This record gives sequence, C-alpha cells and structure tokens, in this order.
Amino acid sequence: MEKGGAIYILTNKLNTTLYIGVTSNLPKRLYEHQNGLFPNSFVTKYNLKKIIYYEGFHSIEEAIGREKQLKGWARKKKEDLIASMNPKWIDLTNEIMNW
Repeated sequence: MEKGGAIYILTNKLNTTLYIGVTSNLPKRLYEHQNGLFPNSFVTKYNLKKIIYYEGFHSIEEAIGREKQLKGWARKKKEDLIASMNPKWIDLTNEIMNW
C-alpha cells in the first residue's frame, strides 16, 4: 500500500513570502516548521509559520508532482489558488492538527 502525501503553502504574518512544501505527514511537518526544528531552513529564515493552503493525495508521488506544478506557477496564480480555498488567508493550523 502506498503512503499518502500532501502539499501545503506557508506564508509569514504579512503574506509577503510563499513557501510550497510536500510531506507524508502534514501535522508533523507543520509542527516542525512552526517550532523552528530546522533553524537553517528557508521557512525559519523568513518566519513562515502560517499555513494558508493544503491538498491531500493518495500517494506521495502524486503530491510531489503537484508540488512541482505549483512551484512553476506565477505568484498571481498561486494567490488565486489560495483564495479559492481560503479567501481571507487565515491560518489553518487548527484545521491541520485535527486532520
């Protein structure tokens, strides 16, 4: 059986920087990001603790494919995608931790 995956988009308090990531365990990965467990990472450097978008997949391979697709998009297209699920760009941490 294949392990599922997820993609997610993080931002900072001012929504000026976006980060797209992929994981097989979204709650765990979000915890790691929000608690600075990787001090030299892009996420920690730019204080990207607010999760504003995510998608779940049946396999990690599907998630990786989607991550690559989104990383190739212009910022405006990413913003439109985020707004389709989360128009006010609210932090979805509580939703993720109960996912």
